[in-house]
Amino acid sequence: MSAPAPCPLLFEAREQRLAALDALARNLWLGGMTNAQGTLEARLSGLRLLVDSLLAGCLPPPAAWPWPPPPLAAALATTMAQLGLPGYCRGQRDLSVTVVMSILFHLDLIVDYRDRGADEDTATAMALDAFAADWQERCGHIDELVEVFGMLPDGDQNLRWDMICGQLRSEGWQEVLRIRRLLERLPELGRLIRQLGRSRQTDEPERRSQRTVPVMERALAQHPQPHAVHVPDLPGETRGIKRSDRIARMLPAEAMLLGHPRLRLVWHARRAERTLLAYEDDDRMAEVHQHRSPVLRPQPQPAPDRRMEMGPMLICVDTSGSMQGGAEAVAKATVLEAVRSAHAQHRACHVFAFGGPDELVEMELGVDAGGIERLIRFLGQTFRGGTDICGPLERAIEKLDAAQWRQADLLLASDGAFGATADVVSRLDQAKTTLGLRVQAILIGDRETIGLLELADDVLWVRDWRRFGASDADSPVHSKSLTAMYFPGALRSPENRRSTVAGDTASAAVRAGLHRGEHLPDQEQT
Repeated sequence: MSAPAPCPLLFEAREQRLAALDALARNLWLGGMTNAQGTLEARLSGLRLLVDSLLAGCLPPPAAWPWPPPPLAAALATTMAQLGLPGYCRGQRDLSVTVVMSILFHLDLIVDYRDRGADEDTATAMALDAFAADWQERCGHIDELVEVFGMLPDGDQNLRWDMICGQLRSEGWQEVLRIRRLLERLPELGRLIRQLGRSRQTDEPERRSQRTVPVMERALAQHPQPHAVHVPDLPGETRGIKRSDRIARMLPAEAMLLGHPRLRLVWHARRAERTLLAYEDDDRMAEVHQHRSPVLRPQPQPAPDRRMEMGPMLICVDTSGSMQGGAEAVAKATVLEAVRSAHAQHRACHVFAFGGPDELVEMELGVDAGGIERLIRFLGQTFRGGTDICGPLERAIEKLDAAQWRQADLLLASDGAFGATADVVSRLDQAKTTLGLRVQAILIGDRETIGLLELADDVLWVRDWRRFGASDADSPVHSKSLTAMYFPGALRSPENRRSTVAGDTASAAVRAGLHRGEHLPDQEQT
């Protein structure tokens, strides 16, 4: 006997009318509950339909909208199509919710327009015009964000358009746009930065991988085993004589009994008793028996590789006074390209802006409202001050101790007019040996320097940096090995180190009037 169906809850039918609330974000259904247009149930269903449609990048026919009413729905659909909002919202849930909240806000103002004396058609047109003007500006800002960063900001920051739009109207953002256009003239800069950060495998599977591998599974297999079976009386080999009742194989002597009138009865008695002398024949038949035994059987199964991800980036940018002009623009472009690459590849990016002693600013740059504000503030400032490379290098080395930054690479963007202490160079070399750290450098200047060559594993030389600033003069340098060519003794090579003496020893030799190859007595050297 089947169990009786459960009784419906007391208010289940009434609550079902508001089932669309479960699929709406809280800030969206709060506005949907209090809007002045249409009925509550139709409005909630219409909001859900609009969010899902924008997320899919399309709009349903206005006649299929539960809300707003058909004439208003047709005008609203035309406005949204002209702005291209479905394309902007494709795959962007937060932006889709923001658009629908804006629709609620502007349509709710129709009642206010009518209270001010406007008729229904005029009030509707005013609301749609305000909605179009609002999103025309926002779509322009979205285009700028996509142009600069390659995609929209992360997370729920799309809901903070009041903050983002204020930042995009600032003069600092115009400097960001100028630096972004500068990157188009420096393609090698983007290639270098995209290679920063060492690859590592994560625990997450790579779903796009279609590789299959055989996996051994336990199974029962049947093994054929041949077996010879002895079959008596089967025509085959004659082995001897035996007693039997087989007439066809009896001996001739037994057959002779049948011709005697009395012995014939003896023959019949022997046949009944199966005592006739007969030839013994037999043969063997081969049989195959199936035996089951456990075995390991390979079973092909999908085995996606573990997802590879690039390591984070540590960027040290020289903001000293010698970087003013075109070098400053290239340094800012380096920071912007690092942020773009980190955002596109979901990597962390930490920037050290350094000047003179105790002039060090650290920034964790990301593509959100706070990260955009920090980026605008950094790219909008003017570089000045001295140069102290030791501070940012020490902070970068300390950051490598954390597991999050252990796979990071270090990038130096400078004109190379600095020198690190022997202790800092030793610590950096130790990090290269033990952690596999790679140090890349972008030389924005006229010549290589000893300080830069000691630190960097590889140098990208931007020779025409002047044309990115106020001056278009070409660099007079015709070779990237200026220091090695004109000042070979200034390089800290092993040979130069062996031939270098201490300052006190050199002063004593000068006072003694010694020439090259002559040495001080031992007591004077000590």
